[in-house]
Amino acid sequence: MQVRRLGKNGPEVSAIGLGCMGMSGTYGAADETESIATIHAAIEAGVTLFDTGDFYGMGHNEMLLQKALAGRPSDRFLIGVKFDGMRGPNGAFIGLDARPVAVKNFLAYSLRRLGTDYVDLYQPARVDPSVPIEDTVGAISEMVKAGYVRHIGLSEASAETIRRANAIHPIAALQIEYSLVSRSVEAEILPALRELGISLVAYGVFSRGLLTGHVPSAGSASEGGACRSAGIRGG
Repeated sequence: MQVRRLGKNGPEVSAIGLGCMGMSGTYGAADETESIATIHAAIEAGVTLFDTGDFYGMGHNEMLLQKALAGRPSDRFLIGVKFDGMRGPNGAFIGLDARPVAVKNFLAYSLRRLGTDYVDLYQPARVDPSVPIEDTVGAISEMVKAGYVRHIGLSEASAETIRRANAIHPIAALQIEYSLVSRSVEAEILPALRELGISLVAYGVFSRGLLTGHVPSAGSASEGGACRSAGIRGG
């Protein structure tokens, strides 16, 4: 497995990561035994980057990862956690919350569900338009200083937002859709990432099945797309 470095001074991770969202009911029923077997198979194949979110199955995904990775040295893999997606009791997305106080609250629950003392890569899933990105990243930066977060990332952010965030604290990686079909990032975002030394973690690399000849049925893809793996490009 080839490796890539996240950001200028971040950790080395496998060039292909495993996105775990589909293991928590996003695209229909998921079998826990099969999901854990998939994570173990990914580890055997050399995958060291695992992507989750605190709103994937309302915490289920993080607890699944904890179970799958139990007993394995934590320095052998990296977990990226996305936050700020708000969901109702019926599972529907109901908004974003990236206020500093919410950042710390979400992180506290993620640490408990993952059974760890820190999160390797912590990032808002979407930019909350009601909260300045400086406030959100500033709160995560405080958690870095306190030892609860190792590296800060962003997801689905514009070039301007990336620059503003990086001015507050070095950003290691941006997660965003990028494929042969979805290439809008090439205009402004990729140049900004190269300039700042930020890695790109691409999702939707097969365009939700379009490039593999398997297009999901209508309504099967959720917010965030049907990416179950990610490719990393160095900054």
